[in-house]
Order: sequence, then C-alpha cells, then structure tokens
Amino acid sequence: MADNMVNNPNSDQARVEMIDVESAEGEVARYFKGATEMLGRVPNSYRVLARTPLAAKMLLPFNAVMQRQGAGSVLSTKIKEMVVIKTSHTNGCAY
Repeated sequence: MADNMVNNPNSDQARVEMIDVESAEGEVARYFKGATEMLGRVPNSYRVLARTPLAAKMLLPFNAVMQRQGAGSVLSTKIKEMVVIKTSHTNGCAY
C-alpha cells in the first residue's frame, strides 16, 4: 500500500491521509491560509486535496463561491450549509 494511504478500520477501502495544517509548508501552507481566509477554516476535504496542490488551488475559489450567497446561485447560504451538514451526517462524518 502506498505511503499516503491509511487503512480505515470501518471499511475495506483505503483512504488518503490528510495533510496536517500546522506542519504544512510552502505552496500547501499558502493554500491552507487561503482556505482559512475564504472559509474560516481548513475543511478535511481540503487537507486531502492538498496532496495535489495545483488541483487544490483551482478548486478553492470555486468552492468558496459555491458556498456563499449569490454568484448566480438560487440557494441561500443557510440552505447550502444545511445540505453540507446533512451530507456529512449521511456519510458518517464525525463533525
């Protein structure tokens, strides 16, 4: 198994290890800083996505806009956040 894969005790599938926000350096540290400035935190999905910094940098502004009011969306920020919470709960996320 690759170094960046970790066994999930609740599943037969492997998962990608998250990058620690505090120990991130260089480009990844700047990405985490941008995520914190735009979203107020670094979501776990971003910590995984940071393993591919170019893709992460391109998705950060898109995700931030999609989770905010406006930007052509007909859904309010409150509804969007409710969808995120429900999806997390449905998928068994611990937060």
